[in-house]
Amino acid sequence: MRRQTATCGANPAGSSRSLRLDPLSLPVRFDAHDPRADGYTRQIELHRERVVLRRAVRGMQMAINVRVSDFTGVALRGNDEAQTLVLVHRDPSLSVPLLISADGDELAEAWAIWSELFALPQLDEGARKPAARRRRCNAIRDRRPKFLMRRRAGVARERSVHRDEREIIARN
Repeated sequence: MRRQTATCGANPAGSSRSLRLDPLSLPVRFDAHDPRADGYTRQIELHRERVVLRRAVRGMQMAINVRVSDFTGVALRGNDEAQTLVLVHRDPSLSVPLLISADGDELAEAWAIWSELFALPQLDEGARKPAARRRRCNAIRDRRPKFLMRRRAGVARERSVHRDEREIIARN
């Protein structure tokens, strides 16, 4: 089994090479930036069926084994200068960078290959807009407020109507 190694953030001195993984030569092992880990790096093993994240936090070694099917998709993040292709997980600390580049054609091609390889959807996070505010149209909206729940509800009595009777009015 062949292994490919790459580095992210911890490039050798004088190297301007950014992260670029080959999807057709898996499994691959590389280092990525992790702000919460000791030394700010974590080691990632990327296989077709699983991802293993190894890091140390406050001296405690840990290895997290995540199935590829647990990831939500492959997303394109970043600005116009440099964009990153990321394997996105619901927990942002488990997301894995796959490619950093400024070339739009290369990113589009790699995006399609990684998405097809892992059978995950392509997510476009750059075009996402905030969701509209939800309206409160649910069952508990019409319920009585909590402070009124302590009170007994009044009983609606039927008022008596006196027809054809003489009205008595008190006057000074």
